Amino acid sequence: MDWIEPVAAAFGVLSVWFARKENILVFPFGIINVAIYIYICFAARLYANAGINVVYLASNVYGWYLWSRIDGDSRKLQIKHNTSRENMISWTAVVVIYVALFFLLRYVNRTDTGYIQSYLPYIDSFNTAFFLVATLLMAFKKLENWQFWIIGNIVSIPIYASQGLYFTSAQYAVFLVLAILGWKEWKRKIKGK
Repeated sequence: MDWIEPVAAAFGVLSVWFARKENILVFPFGIINVAIYIYICFAARLYANAGINVVYLASNVYGWYLWSRIDGDSRKLQIKHNTSRENMISWTAVVVIYVALFFLLRYVNRTDTGYIQSYLPYIDSFNTAFFLVATLLMAFKKLENWQFWIIGNIVSIPIYASQGLYFTSAQYAVFLVLAILGWKEWKRKIKGK
């Protein structure tokens, strides 16, 4: 994995850079990034993160479709705030996804059952839950997606470093900065409308 990790990290940084700019190139760069990370996460025994990358792959394809689609009034998808109900659903989804993934990684995926045990199931489930909600909110251009990315990035930096994936850890540090900038930029765009 000596060369593959920096390549994946570079595609990831470019993807988030384009997301920050609200540029549709977020999706092709994101697809390449997550396809590589599916392999990397399986090799690092971060199974929930490998699984989330499969979901990212699907959400990148779906987001690409949504962002390129034009509605009946010849308008493209616009950045919007979550409604109060959508916020409640998003935060509830984080909790439900966390509990389900933790149960799966901690109790179903045990070494005594013949399966390989997940590394750090508490944290692996935590950041995966935040990233899953973030990626779905990103596909719908919801401003709040950046808040979920920020939390997940903060948790991911030490996880990947603990596995010796230093390029990936550095990538998540860059993601954190870009997510903060993306949140500010998208917020400014909403106010400018």
